[in-house]
Amino acid sequence: MVYDWFNRTGPSPAEPSATPPPASEQVSGQGPEQAQEQPVEVSSDPNAEALEWARQAYARLKAQQEEQKRRQLEPESAPEQDPQQVAQPATPVAAPLSLLEQAAAQRAERQQAITAPEAPALEAPAAPELAEPSLGAFDATFTWSAEVLAAQGKRVDQVSLEEIDWLTRLRQGLEKTRQGLVTQLLDNLGDDPLTPEVVDGLETTLLRADVGVEATDRALGALRQRLNQEVVDPAEGLRFLKEQLRAILDQPIEASGQPLLAPRREQLNVWLLVGVNGVGKTTTLGKLANLAVRSGYSCLIAAADTFRAAAVQQVQVWGERSKVPVISNPSANADPAAVVYDAIGAAQAKGTELVLVDTAGRLQTKHNLMEELSKVRRIVDKLAPEAVVESLLVLDASQGQNGLRQAMAFAKAAGLTGVVLTKLDGSARGGVALAVASEAGLPIRFIGAGEGIRDLRPFNSFEFVEALLAR
Repeated sequence: MVYDWFNRTGPSPAEPSATPPPASEQVSGQGPEQAQEQPVEVSSDPNAEALEWARQAYARLKAQQEEQKRRQLEPESAPEQDPQQVAQPATPVAAPLSLLEQAAAQRAERQQAITAPEAPALEAPAAPELAEPSLGAFDATFTWSAEVLAAQGKRVDQVSLEEIDWLTRLRQGLEKTRQGLVTQLLDNLGDDPLTPEVVDGLETTLLRADVGVEATDRALGALRQRLNQEVVDPAEGLRFLKEQLRAILDQPIEASGQPLLAPRREQLNVWLLVGVNGVGKTTTLGKLANLAVRSGYSCLIAAADTFRAAAVQQVQVWGERSKVPVISNPSANADPAAVVYDAIGAAQAKGTELVLVDTAGRLQTKHNLMEELSKVRRIVDKLAPEAVVESLLVLDASQGQNGLRQAMAFAKAAGLTGVVLTKLDGSARGGVALAVASEAGLPIRFIGAGEGIRDLRPFNSFEFVEALLAR
């Protein structure tokens, strides 16, 4: 009954299918008969039809949320039974204790009093992060998110609150990139049919957003070819540009044969996270662990970044937040390969499905550190030849073209299979995703658009481009 974020699938729709009509009355302010007639009246207007679709989705989610609240309250009201029945179970519990048992109970209470203050220290920061998403107002942000899901072929009964919440976060996270990019794009496009001069202006805009030379040439080359064949108005030009950008992002993903990167069920998966210092590797690892647990996978963390001060403690805090065990070596400058060795053994003994390995930050120019990655990979291949191994490069979006150079170097030395793009919310260079896909040829697997534990999700090119170029 959990939502599997890796595979973008959730539990089958529940009974609230009969509930949406009353809830839609709350959204639209119409009676049941008017609500039933509405789709027929607006079917000729795509915008009105999309709005009605969003209303129905909102109504269904609201009904689900109210039903969930009722279920949570039921256990509290259910035990209201006959007082005699309630008192009977308490009788054996209140049986007198022996002196030895009383002394043991007192010792346990003292032990709890001593250790209790320490427990909240690790869990307190995670409490607000782990709060379940709640349904907000029926506003422009919700309707935009619903339209993005509908455009991907989702039915009203397939829309989940998790996806609406993530699209809202993604759009907010790309705000800095969008402010400069979209404003300049719309200024260049204007209201008249596109001209070669307008396309030249688009080229400058895309390059400033760190889209990269190759991706820009490819997208605008196709647009110029289209202009040679027919007149293109601004709306069609923007739609065609989105289509070209999605094709650039999807090409390395399609070449990999895996539309979505997900751990294989009931099999050992080992994901190595690599990259330079400061890009957010450890934080990304913690978010991936949380994503795995909430998607129903068994998970384990290997704290193999043994050189950076406090790196192991940081991983342990993330493990505590996500309730994921951490394998580490407390000694200074421990061998990372030895930590991975222990983690693989523990995962095999427990039947764990996913092992996340936090590796030491390294510059792509340091040959000895790159060799250490190869050593870790050899350990994994030797101990678990049946394991599915992924090597994911964590990139800081704010580094722009420097991040692209890191991707090119790591791709040669570390056998990369994908990229995790982080810190999109703090950068105006979100276009670097296109440069990574086109020039490094690496599939983008996950993106981070915030500091919260839920602000990391599998990459979806359609959602990314729509959020990037949303008006």
